[in-house]
Amino acid sequence: MAEIVRMPKLSDTMTEGVVAKWHKNVGDRVKSGDLLAEIETDKATMEFESFQEGVLLYKGVEEGQAAPVDSILAILGTEGEDISAILEREKSPSAEAPKTQEVESGVLTETKVLLPDSSENRETAEVTPGRLKASPLARRIAKEKGIELHEIKGTGEGGRIVKRDVESYQPTVVPLGQKDVKVPFGEAFTDLPLSQMRKAIARRLSESKFSAPHFYLTVDVDMDNILAARDRINKTHDLRISINDIIIKATAAALEQHPKVNASWLGDKIRYHHRINIGVAVAVEDGLVVPVIPNANHRTLREISEIVRDFAVRAREKKLQPQEMEGNTFTISNLGMFGIEQFTAIINPPDVCILAVGAVRDEVVVKQGSVQPGKRMKVTLSCDHRAVDGATGAAFLRTLKDFLEEPLSMFL
Repeated sequence: MAEIVRMPKLSDTMTEGVVAKWHKNVGDRVKSGDLLAEIETDKATMEFESFQEGVLLYKGVEEGQAAPVDSILAILGTEGEDISAILEREKSPSAEAPKTQEVESGVLTETKVLLPDSSENRETAEVTPGRLKASPLARRIAKEKGIELHEIKGTGEGGRIVKRDVESYQPTVVPLGQKDVKVPFGEAFTDLPLSQMRKAIARRLSESKFSAPHFYLTVDVDMDNILAARDRINKTHDLRISINDIIIKATAAALEQHPKVNASWLGDKIRYHHRINIGVAVAVEDGLVVPVIPNANHRTLREISEIVRDFAVRAREKKLQPQEMEGNTFTISNLGMFGIEQFTAIINPPDVCILAVGAVRDEVVVKQGSVQPGKRMKVTLSCDHRAVDGATGAAFLRTLKDFLEEPLSMFL
């Protein structure tokens, strides 16, 4: 008997998913545990394993398209089975609402099959007539090369544009001064659909910026001692500690002394956290992810360094799990490696503060009455004034500055 495979809810904030890649074709036999598809959520792209068995009879969502949670992802059954009645029931507005399918580590734990309450989900999952056919890899390569897909002739099945078509594409060269060539002004741009991650970033940060009254505090930090300590640690202990690792450690130590900054705004109350979980902003192709270092104040520099490097690698490979990006109580965003000397960051809700870290710069400074070269760095704290007052934020920054300028003090 045919069974419906629903679009799973792969994170607590997911409302729809995009099928990044199908690993099975219609007519293929699917076993329980087989990799069925890769699904892009608002936080990551995750592998989705089938929890049912049968022949793949129907795909409800094409590659690159989005569908709401609980809509039809696929239908499995016996070869040649008629599924028209199932599809008709899906279109019925009186159909029973489906039960949300929760997942753990990308594998569904709920297998009950129910029907959605309207035809809206079904229509969302259908392929739009006349849609340009191209493989995800071809789309990615075309995007990287700045090539318009509609200019390429596909040689794949049904005229589908594949990798070789993009790589072999040669744009038409128009001789300078040719009079009969007219450039359509309406095509002098490229429209790219929003990824699930970009939609989530737009929604969450808009809510933060327009609802939380931000104010900003900046301090200039003497980095000479930190740089010298980092060099000694890396030489004597065969480590690869970065300045960012030390900033995370110092921030965690400062939060221990200023618990009012380690908080969340919950609308009708402020929650002061006993654990210090620091989110570290990582830039990826589609936007920004914020994996979280739990209990950062209890981590050694070695542990922090290993965790951050692992996060950076898996974030760019889209292998982070949703639970690794939840539970933050404070966030750090570092653009120093891009040469940015100073910036202000938007608070990552439900946090009430975020620290923006700039580049270490060479500067002439006065020390002990003499002019000498020095290393300086600016950090800016964005605060939600509903929960953190100016004096509270300033006291936290003063402690953080002290720890960075005298790194041994954070271990006392």
